[in-house]
Amino acid sequence: MKIGLIPVNVAVPNAEAMIGLAQLAESVGFESIWTFEHVIVPIDYQSKYPYNPTGKMGVEPESNFVDPLIALAAVAAQTKTIRLGTGVNILSLANPLYVAKQSASLDFVSNGRFMLSVGIGWLREEFRAVGTPFERRGARFDDYIQAMRKVWSGEVVEHKSDFIDWTGFKSYPVPVQDPFPIIIGGTKGKAFERTARYATAGSLRPPASKNSRRSSKSSTRHATRSDAIVQRSKSRRCRCRTRKT
Repeated sequence: MKIGLIPVNVAVPNAEAMIGLAQLAESVGFESIWTFEHVIVPIDYQSKYPYNPTGKMGVEPESNFVDPLIALAAVAAQTKTIRLGTGVNILSLANPLYVAKQSASLDFVSNGRFMLSVGIGWLREEFRAVGTPFERRGARFDDYIQAMRKVWSGEVVEHKSDFIDWTGFKSYPVPVQDPFPIIIGGTKGKAFERTARYATAGSLRPPASKNSRRSSKSSTRHATRSDAIVQRSKSRRCRCRTRKT
């Protein structure tokens, strides 16, 4: 069993605290650290957060929500062995060429420690703010995964679809790891089908608990039934994520 800590990029007071948490996790034997992603946190939203019965995220709009890949790049520069994972990045919301490039680059600078966990997203208001259609996000996700693998291959990229028109280029560096770890996030719909089709390192499925209570100041989050809780500070907690070896 491998144990990871999540999240290291949310509600952190500064970069030193974020990096220090990752270094502490590495020093006591955690296998990995993980991030959350949201570009924005709306003041109010109608979309339902799928991992809390209240339908709301346990974070306030004013909380620091550091970009996952930037956070993990900063951690990579100050650690040596701990693995680095997104949990999850909203692939359907992003430019897939940038995601492919940044992911390969992060794996390169971390000497093969990065794991890319991605999902289709649930927050319609966030898609609207970014200017990306919420509709067909599942089909867009599937297409992006296939296209990004071509970017990581090191070969000439040719990919034409309803969402992408790429032709006649290469992108380096390619990921250090082969196969590059892709993890699929989600709890329903086609998440399991996508895991079987695209994942190279399993899936992330944090269940909602009817008795869970989340706030921006104190949060106990469960990734599996065998989770342990690690207190980050008097006012905030991180959760542990377990992965089978």
